[in-house]
Amino acid sequence: MDKNQKYVITINRELGSGGRTVGRILSEKLGVPFYDKALINELKAKYNLSTNEIEKLKGSKTNWWREFINTAMYLGQGMNEVWYYDRMAGQETHLVTSSEMFEVEKEILKNVAEEESCVIAGRSGFSVFKDHPNHLSILIQAPLEHRIQRIMRKQNLSHEEAEKIIKKVDEMRENYVKKYTGTSRYDARNYDLVICSEGKTEEEVAALILQYIG
Repeated sequence: MDKNQKYVITINRELGSGGRTVGRILSEKLGVPFYDKALINELKAKYNLSTNEIEKLKGSKTNWWREFINTAMYLGQGMNEVWYYDRMAGQETHLVTSSEMFEVEKEILKNVAEEESCVIAGRSGFSVFKDHPNHLSILIQAPLEHRIQRIMRKQNLSHEEAEKIIKKVDEMRENYVKKYTGTSRYDARNYDLVICSEGKTEEEVAALILQYIG
């Protein structure tokens, strides 16, 4: 990946691995925007987007994508870690994504990446940007018990509750990726870099990625 050219870094991560936090730290250190699934969902709802609506907006004379990105940055300021896990526990375990919504999400991600360099944490980023000329694809994993303990601390859950959420989200994310990309999110061939976060802080993982980028 060439930092001197417009780039996109995508981070796939297991729930509880700290991957979302790593993505945000990475974006701050690189000075570029950060996007994730929760933020894209907020934007889809705010603008009531469809693929047809996106095409209309892209064809308009107004700089709509710049407004979109500015809105994203404003919304993102309120999405702290506790907010994120609240939404994860309350929504993603029941999430049903249609083909239309997948295409909307893909169009949003491609267009924000065209606007400027960015870091994206999401389930299908490795696939959406597989043909991007300056794309770094990362997977962040951790052993199950490490993930359980992290979510127990973050969300004040019991061991049983945290494990249940993780296993449900793992299943849904894997089904989502297989349905829309035809591959497994665990297939290391989809990534340039695979990191186990056990025994490392989020700052240390971000530092490893920056060292890899050079």
